Amino acid sequence: MSRERARRRAEREAEQAKQAALRAVREARLARRRELAGRVTALLPRRPVRIAAQRGIKARRRRAQNGLVAVLFLIAQVIAWLLWSSWAARFGVFVLSILLVPVFITLVFDRRS
Repeated sequence: MSRERARRRAEREAEQAKQAALRAVREARLARRRELAGRVTALLPRRPVRIAAQRGIKARRRRAQNGLVAVLFLIAQVIAWLLWSSWAARFGVFVLSILLVPVFITLVFDRRS
């Protein structure tokens, strides 16, 4: 009976030693990666502090309006690409769209306040 317990204990200890060795290898690899990342980031310039996006109802409304303008611009471009195969016509629609976006914004959205 004691030989069997000694054998099982030896097996458990061997398994624990194997797991400890694997854990040590993993930790050493992680330490090397952290050290390498630290050296690389030390060479890079510091990033400026990120400025948070404006909050509030006006900012939310403006973001929604800008999204709508962008979607309408893209729809106009897709329609132009589908209707005309001429590159000149497509380019003309693109330039006209670029010129008319500020006019559209001015006429449709009240952004005085």
